[in-house]
Amino acid sequence: MKDKHILVVEDEELTRTKLVGYFQHEGYQVSEAASKAEMLVVLANNDINLVMLDINLPDEDGLMITRTLRSQSSIGIILVTGRTDDIDKIVGLEMGADDYVTKPFNLRELLVRVRNLLWRMSLTEQKEESINHAIEEEEDDDLFRFGSWSFDIPRRKLCQNNEQMKLTKAEYEMLVAFIAHPGRVLTRDRLLNLIDHRVEAPNDRTIDVLVRRLRNKIETDPKNPEYFITIHGEGYLFAANLS
Repeated sequence: MKDKHILVVEDEELTRTKLVGYFQHEGYQVSEAASKAEMLVVLANNDINLVMLDINLPDEDGLMITRTLRSQSSIGIILVTGRTDDIDKIVGLEMGADDYVTKPFNLRELLVRVRNLLWRMSLTEQKEESINHAIEEEEDDDLFRFGSWSFDIPRRKLCQNNEQMKLTKAEYEMLVAFIAHPGRVLTRDRLLNLIDHRVEAPNDRTIDVLVRRLRNKIETDPKNPEYFITIHGEGYLFAANLS
């Protein structure tokens, strides 16, 4: 794991220096940026695995940066924020962040979060490599279609009219869970058990956020969903006809 490259994006020099020094001491390759502009230069010139991103930056809000990063890549994102309001944390997850930590933070706790996220990302990459190797040798029978969508599970490709829709790791795992249980009501607890993605204190809101993100990407009218149906008091139902 310690061959991974971390980018610390933080405008407070003292905090940034502390984070860079700590993770370098732990054996990671670490780059730093004090703004979005500096961050983009680092990303363009380095293979970054994980970004520790402060929400309050001088040139753009970290939540907007998170949304842009997630739309372009599957890079790991941990938000570092002084905001303690739950709504900011939920918005961060909706924008595509993998995890978050609030200031003042414990460096040891942050290290554990970084290790866990990099470990999950590594496992996913290994699974994808194994799957890609297997499908080269045998016929792929894990392609599912519903409506105008096609979902190739091994290749992790969700497409509509031959145009691919990007999915985060958590969104991918959630869609796989629904595809595996069509027409069945899945409680939030059941869905939590079916996905590998984890954030701090995962709860009902975690599932609600992920379902909302899938609706926004897949449904024609997210407010009147055709596929991801809320069953009040029970959970969610994937109502698509699979072929």
